[in-house]
Amino acid sequence: MVQAYILIQTEVGKASTVAEEISKIPGVVQAEDVTGPYDVIVRAQADTVDGLGRMVVAKVQQVDGITRTLTCPVVHL
Repeated sequence: MVQAYILIQTEVGKASTVAEEISKIPGVVQAEDVTGPYDVIVRAQADTVDGLGRMVVAKVQQVDGITRTLTCPVVHL
C-alpha cells in the first residue's frame, strides 16, 4: 500500500467545495481545508505508485477549482 499527502492550492473561495468533492474519490482517506500556502490537504492511498499517480492525475486534478497540486509520498524509514 502506497500512501501520500496531496497539498492543493485552489481558486479563492473554493477550498471547502474542493475538499468535499475530493473526499468522495475512492482511495482518499481524508480531505481537510487548511490555512497557509495550501488550501486543502488530502491523505490518499493506492495499491501501487502508478495507481496513486493515476488517481492524482485522472481524478484529483480534474476537480473544479484546483489550481495546483503537490504530491508527497509517505516513506517509512
